[in-house]
Amino acid sequence: MAGREDGIRRTPAAAGEHPGWAQELLEHLRPAGRDVGRVVDWLAATVRAEAALRDAAGTLLAGTGLPLDESLVADLGSGRIASAAWEGDGRHQRLVRIGHPSGTCVLAVSRETPFDRHASDVVTHTAQVIELLLTAHGTTAAGHRLRRATADLRLAILQLLMVEDTVAARRVAAGLWPGLLDADRACVYVVESAPALRDRLAAECLDTTREEALVVRCPAMDGHVIVVSPRETTAGELRSLVERHPDTFLGGSVWQSLARTATAYGQAVSALAVARFRPDKTAVYAERTHPERLMDPVALRGWAARVLRPLDALAHHTRAELLATTRLGLEFTAVNTAKILGVSRNTVRARMERVEAMLGVDFDDVTTRAVVHLALHTQVNVLDGRTSDDPAAHSPGLADLLAGPAVGGWARELLGRLDRDTRRVRRTLRAWIAAGGNAERAAQSLGVHAQTVREHVRGAEPVLERQLLAAGADLYEVVLAHLAVGDLEQPVLAGG
Repeated sequence: MAGREDGIRRTPAAAGEHPGWAQELLEHLRPAGRDVGRVVDWLAATVRAEAALRDAAGTLLAGTGLPLDESLVADLGSGRIASAAWEGDGRHQRLVRIGHPSGTCVLAVSRETPFDRHASDVVTHTAQVIELLLTAHGTTAAGHRLRRATADLRLAILQLLMVEDTVAARRVAAGLWPGLLDADRACVYVVESAPALRDRLAAECLDTTREEALVVRCPAMDGHVIVVSPRETTAGELRSLVERHPDTFLGGSVWQSLARTATAYGQAVSALAVARFRPDKTAVYAERTHPERLMDPVALRGWAARVLRPLDALAHHTRAELLATTRLGLEFTAVNTAKILGVSRNTVRARMERVEAMLGVDFDDVTTRAVVHLALHTQVNVLDGRTSDDPAAHSPGLADLLAGPAVGGWARELLGRLDRDTRRVRRTLRAWIAAGGNAERAAQSLGVHAQTVREHVRGAEPVLERQLLAAGADLYEVVLAHLAVGDLEQPVLAGG
């Protein structure tokens, strides 16, 4: 048997046994070690050489830059040859073509000594491992791009629904989810978890609903997943999901037409605030009495039509866009409204300022926001948002609507819950609302610290089962209760 050049005789590896370098190379295929750069570095160290991985454009992907015969590299890249050897200037090089789904790469290894059988085997097998890693990476990246594109498409559909463009939403959804939006009505759910768990939660929502619902990672709230579903079974499926996970909550809307998705979303967020105080961590908006349900519906619609009448002169599309933006803008910050609608926050502010000017109101005043919010959400329940002149002309004003015995009883019961608190939380809450939700101004009027105001308002939330510090439907209901019992002055509206 011939001896090796170093004079040391080796015993061949037994069948099924891999030499040490092969075991090390295989380690790079484990999930924790799939890094092409580390493989190239390992190759260089193992064969005592310099190694480089270049793509078809000549860009260095890993390793160190090497002077190469570019014509030889071009032949490898074009597929004319699969491998090559080159010798010159005291260097020995091996070049191997590596094909993968995204293109072609060239692995080049350069060293001062000739390539023996050991070094050649290492280069060959390393090229195979790199090809596997690049193929896997390409497949993973393609899968990630597909999932991202699908998620973006779901968000686009939701944003179309938010501005009442159901025709376009159905057209976009039909390509990937036929029949998803064929129903006339749907419920909106918001599932909340820690932001770090949101991706897993969204995937579980898709699995739980068998992709028969529109599942969207909320663009405004990092821990929220929005689910729009026309199926009655979705509520039970999501409840089961919430039961399985601690610190996960579910809020749901009542059934709404698809054109009222924005309204349903606001209801779901409102219900979510209640769910945080419930043992089963779930709540549905319909489970609570709301002041508008205690008012004469004909009189309420007539009043709302009169308040919003200045907008009737606008083109239908413009009017719908302004109203949809304002409804969300009264529920959320301008930044979050912009994320939900997919527009800039300056666009949101401009639209709301236009509505302010046309209605002759100031949205900096919380009572004004609450009253306009009532008008807007009354309007969306009318078929086309407009009523004839007669009902509006003869309808009562806001004072008459709030003076009804049912509304008064509801308001006294709601605010009366705060009277049990010896810290005079009810007085603090009233002052805070009168100050536009500003704790510092409220504290000045009460002669207390601003932090005391915040603690009182935060303490009122579980008692009232409403979220107050985040302006929205919950806060506006509490404002209406104060107006109904006469604890706050009613805002002046041109139409109401």
